[in-house]
Amino acid sequence: MLNVAQTHMKSFMILGSVIGFLIGAGFSLAAGCPWPTALWRASIAALMVALLARWWGRIWWSGLREAIEQRRHARSITPVNPKPAAKI
Repeated sequence: MLNVAQTHMKSFMILGSVIGFLIGAGFSLAAGCPWPTALWRASIAALMVALLARWWGRIWWSGLREAIEQRRHARSITPVNPKPAAKI
């Protein structure tokens, strides 16, 4: 399961960096910045969005793992049939 998590984290970071680069380059070029400035801004945006995607991916993955463990734990416990209460 650890190998799958590492693969997903890499995918989240790559996707985040591509999206960040496109957003950074798009906004920089829309503002009329020269190419070198747009490239720097796009690179910084790619780094920031990749780190944000990594953080969010870890939170999502840990929540998914906890949900799976809770589901396994709930299935392993057999329900106890309590005695009916005495009626007064």
